[in-house]
Amino acid sequence: MGSTKMESYFVFMSYDPEYERLRADRTKRGTHELDLYLSTKHDELLATTLEPGSYNKTSSLVIVDGFAVEITQDQANELRSAKGVRVVEKNEELV
Repeated sequence: MGSTKMESYFVFMSYDPEYERLRADRTKRGTHELDLYLSTKHDELLATTLEPGSYNKTSSLVIVDGFAVEITQDQANELRSAKGVRVVEKNEELV
């Protein structure tokens, strides 16, 4: 049986030309389009990779095309093999 402890992870996406195009548009409209594009992209990845209701996306990170999500270690391993995902890293506290 897999891990059931929910922890915070950062998921960073692979190169996406549409993200780069939208990020280059510094207008208010361009910023809105980028936010919407990334939120939808990240939500769709989670919905197609993980069981509905088994995760909690806490934010999309516009500057790096990534997002923060609360998931189990097993789910992090699933995301690591998902198409378009570059890196999945556990959020560690620095002491």
